[in-house]
Formats: sequence, structure tokens, C-alpha cells
Amino acid sequence: MTIDWWTLGIQAVNVIILIWLLGRFFWRPVAAMIEHRRATAQQVLAEAETKRSQAADALAQIERTRAGFDQERTSIIAAAHQAAEEARTAMLAAAAGEAAALQASARTMIDKERDAAEAAWIERTNQLAVEIARRLVARLDGSVISAAFLDWLLQEIRGLPENERDAVAADGVVLEAVSAAPIAPADQEHYRKLIGEAFGTHPQIDFKVDAALVAGLELRGPHLVVANSWRADLNRILADLAHGK
Repeated sequence: MTIDWWTLGIQAVNVIILIWLLGRFFWRPVAAMIEHRRATAQQVLAEAETKRSQAADALAQIERTRAGFDQERTSIIAAAHQAAEEARTAMLAAAAGEAAALQASARTMIDKERDAAEAAWIERTNQLAVEIARRLVARLDGSVISAAFLDWLLQEIRGLPENERDAVAADGVVLEAVSAAPIAPADQEHYRKLIGEAFGTHPQIDFKVDAALVAGLELRGPHLVVANSWRADLNRILADLAHGK
């Protein structure tokens, strides 16, 4: 076998030229295109990763917002429950206050009605007692009743301490002898004498009439009132009855 070195050299040159041409006009553009596509792919992948990260962040934000909504809803429900409970408590307190006020008002009204009824009963009893006393007096001897009340008045005066008797009957003091019926002038002098002897002096005495006494003889002065009448006795009896005595 004979090797043609010129042919081999030419073929080697052709191969070198082909390799250079391929490297110059084929492999470099293809490599650049591949590199460009690789860079584009990496950029797309980076953008996709960025968008994925953004989507994850957005999803996390949505989850946080939803969690906030849940928490806010829970807070709103709790606040609504608390407000409802406070409103219920306030309504119950207001109702209790109104009930207490109504009870107090009713109790006050009942007490007033009871007091008014008691006052009316006492007034009617007083009127009835006065009418009974007045009718009894009409059936009795007036002179005997007058004498009896005069004796009781003299006993009251004698029972006073001496300093009180002196002060009541001092000079310049005018006493009033009040009777249920007029006293004749002659009897008035007799009464002055007996009352003066009881005081141990001679006080000035004016006689007056008050039919409301029913019967009796009362002595009134600046420092003394001797309630000596049936009306005074009736008032004391009614007062005792009112106090349950």
C-alpha cells in the first residue's frame, strides 16, 4: 500500500479548514445560541422563582389577613357578647331599680293612705267623743259640773311649786279663766277669790268662753296653761289610743 503524502496533506488541510469553518461559522453561533437560550432559560427560571416567591409571599399575606380576619371576627363576637351581657346587666339593674322605686312609692303611698285613714279615724273618733260628751253634759246639772271643774282647777294650782305660783300670779300678769259656758258676774268674783287664795295672792283674771271645751274651766297665762276640761281629757285619751296605750 502506497501512501500519497500530498493527498494526505491536502485532506488534512481540508479537514483543518473544515474544522475552522465549522468552528467559525457553525459551532460559535450554535454555542452562542445555546448560551443565549441557556441564559434566557435561567432568566425565565429566575423570574419564575421570583414570581413563585411573590406568590408565596402573597399567599402568606392572604393567610395572615385571613388569620387577622378570624381574630378580628373573634374579637368582634367577643365584644358583641360582652356588650350584650353589659346591656343585659344594665337592663336588669334598671329593672331592679324601677321595681325598688315602685315598691318604695307603693310603700310610701300605703303609709300615706294608712296615716290619712288613721287621721280620719282619729278625727271622727274625736268628733264622736266630743258629741257624746256634749250630750252627756246637756243631761247633767251645770252648776255641779262647774263646781267640780273649779275644785280640780284649784287642786292643780295648789299642786304647783311656790316659785311657779308666784311667777304666774305676779303683779301685772293677766290670767284668763276660760269656760265652756258663760259664768255669771257674781260667780266670777267668787272664782277670782278662790283662785287668788290658791295662788296666795290676788292676780288679775279675765273670763272668756270657749264652747269647744265641752265642759270645764281652764286657766291660761303667759307662763302657765292648766288644761282642765273635758276636751283636754278627750284629747289625752285619743292620744293614748293612737299610741296603743
